[in-house]
Amino acid sequence: MMAMTNAQEMFQHEVGDIYDAENRFLKGQQEMLNKASDPQLQGLIKQHIEQTQQQIRNLDQVFSLLGQQPKGVMCDSAQGLVTEAQKAMQEAASDPIRDVLIDTAAAKVEHYEIASYRSLITDAELMGQREIQTLLQQNLQQEEQTAQLLEQTAPQLVRKALATAGGAGATG
Repeated sequence: MMAMTNAQEMFQHEVGDIYDAENRFLKGQQEMLNKASDPQLQGLIKQHIEQTQQQIRNLDQVFSLLGQQPKGVMCDSAQGLVTEAQKAMQEAASDPIRDVLIDTAAAKVEHYEIASYRSLITDAELMGQREIQTLLQQNLQQEEQTAQLLEQTAPQLVRKALATAGGAGATG
């Protein structure tokens, strides 16, 4: 691992980090789509897979504007979030429980990405990189929208899980 000696190197490192994260999350979303049973959740995941592919293309452009080849930097946080989601999906005893866990895991990912993009946008703005800032802003807006949709879907998924579990813990 090389030391980051200036703000430009730090920024490139952070772009590489979110690039790796987006690619890991794309694979994770494809796995979630295969395991999700709720049609609305499946639709959300499909839509976000397409957005993630566009976000990766936007990051390719960011690298190009920086005069770099797209290159991921191992993102331990993304790896951890994907592993946690995989374990949760395996441990779910029913489809409705799995759907709740998928929704929760996806929301966690969105919030990680939102924090990452907000930081990168601030850096790009301070470095005067307007084009890069615009590309990153597009990614951020999609992440915020997806997080909101996942959070709006959660209550209905939880209600479904409670209903199939014989109503354990459910109150009127």
